[in-house]
Amino acid sequence: MTAAAGIPARFLATVGGYAGFTWDCAAATLRHGLRTDATLREAYVIGVRSLPVLVTMAVFVGTNLSIQGHAAFRTLGAHSLVGMFVALAGVREVCPLLAGTMVAAKTGTEICAQLAVMRTKEQIDALEVMAVNPYAELIAPRLLGIVLVMPALTVLTLAAAIASATAVAVWQLDVNPGEFRDYVFDNIRLADVGIAVLKGVLFGAVIATVSGFFGLTSERGPEGVGRATNRAIVAICVVCVMLNYLVTAVAYR
Repeated sequence: MTAAAGIPARFLATVGGYAGFTWDCAAATLRHGLRTDATLREAYVIGVRSLPVLVTMAVFVGTNLSIQGHAAFRTLGAHSLVGMFVALAGVREVCPLLAGTMVAAKTGTEICAQLAVMRTKEQIDALEVMAVNPYAELIAPRLLGIVLVMPALTVLTLAAAIASATAVAVWQLDVNPGEFRDYVFDNIRLADVGIAVLKGVLFGAVIATVSGFFGLTSERGPEGVGRATNRAIVAICVVCVMLNYLVTAVAYR
């Protein structure tokens, strides 16, 4: 009973600590300036490492969207509407979430583990002793790098999913290619792509700050690194799903 009663207090403490951490990151970035070289390096590394896995996942997600959409609309005698299903479900919801969760799994865990190991080895303490701000040195370049590269990763995810969905619909499900193309592009607005990119940017900011927070506040030792990484990825996924709902509710109400 006592342990259960302490859960709300620990949750509020974590939320408060994360809010303070985010504020400190923003203040450090403004105070110490933007490290362009480190930011571009992080953006390149994140994009190159995430792109192959992300495109592979997007291809198979697109194929599944075609198959599921075709199966649903075939019972209504409207299998040609599969293009509309791919456009609405893929562009508005599935692909931005896919980009966010895959980058979280690949990059977020890496950031958290790196920072937790640095904390265990007292390297972060050494930075503070040398009057180097760890937020400006370790968090800001990763945060800005992810935010910079997430729009491109999101758009590439959309393109890969639509391309694979088109291939399956036309060559496997015998959907008329012209009808499929028309239904896809008639139901994708430029605003939909913009909202998907906005979601990607928000997910990127969440990935960097949450993984950085749990990494810098982890317990020392191998067990602490493992727990911090686990908590980070769970928190990132939960927050990204909640953000996705909020953005969708505001944009498509």
